[in-house]
Amino acid sequence: MIDVPLSVLDLAPVARGATSGEALRHTTELARRAEELGYHRFWVVEHHNMPAIASSAPAVLLAHLAANTSTIRLGSGGVMLPNHAPLVVAEQFGTLEALHPGRIDLGIGRAPGTDQVTALALRRTMEGLSAEGFPRELADLMNYFSGEEPGPITATPGRGQSPAVWLLGSSGFSAQLAGLLGLPFSFAHHFSAQNTLPALQLYRQSFRPSQWLERPYAMVAVNVVCAETDERAEWLAGPSSLSFLKLRSGRPEPLSSPQEAAAYPYNELERDFVRQRREGQAMGSPETVGRQLGELLERTGADELMLTTMVYDVADRVRSFELVAEQVAGGLRRNG
Repeated sequence: MIDVPLSVLDLAPVARGATSGEALRHTTELARRAEELGYHRFWVVEHHNMPAIASSAPAVLLAHLAANTSTIRLGSGGVMLPNHAPLVVAEQFGTLEALHPGRIDLGIGRAPGTDQVTALALRRTMEGLSAEGFPRELADLMNYFSGEEPGPITATPGRGQSPAVWLLGSSGFSAQLAGLLGLPFSFAHHFSAQNTLPALQLYRQSFRPSQWLERPYAMVAVNVVCAETDERAEWLAGPSSLSFLKLRSGRPEPLSSPQEAAAYPYNELERDFVRQRREGQAMGSPETVGRQLGELLERTGADELMLTTMVYDVADRVRSFELVAEQVAGGLRRNG
């Protein structure tokens, strides 16, 4: 019996020499296998202007994934609201919910998921690109689904066909807003580990029961690379670390192979960056990953864990999720 729901966050990684089409087919393969393995939900991201990530249009990709699966919940991790008019998001996810009722999650993020130049290209105006407008645009989006404040515009599909709405965050802003609105909250521990505990505490302290939730529900997204041995997992994790380093240094490129990552001439500052990024994540054999995820649950009190695995070869990506489902999941327990 699995006590802690486990879910998948996928970035549709594009390996060097591969195409976006191949990356998206691999994501589809992983979604089908995740459903077979009993994972609770499968989310895809929204990123733009990133050669290593093919997931730039979550609603389109989710429609494809929904047509290729039958039971697993599907959602966005997330739709970055500053990039879109709320009406468009309501219509897109209202359409998904109408086609696949009860299976769609709408995870909403406040960041643009890209650089400011690309964000401006998406929105075509500076208005709406700042954090200050986010609560208002979120309220507009929720109203398109509920119709509680009737206006001249009706989202069709959308009104009366609301997906499950989540707020996503890597700091305290969305954590507090999710609590005040009584929404479920997903924290990006996989790239903001130092903010995890303060944000979750703020979410729980701010929480007000709502029509959606009676008590707080927190999901924590964590990097996981599980392989037969610790050494193998370390080898497979190399490309992800290098990709993130190059992204942060303004040199984004497709995902390198493990051999290329191992040969990269890291300087000491870059090695420190990689070490810090890996803190609090889960990497190793099933025994090691089980211990690390158990410690994460103990620290955070998370209600659910969402695993993201960015490795070069799809077979290794699928195998990581298989090992967690078959050898790790049964030993995980909620804190309290």
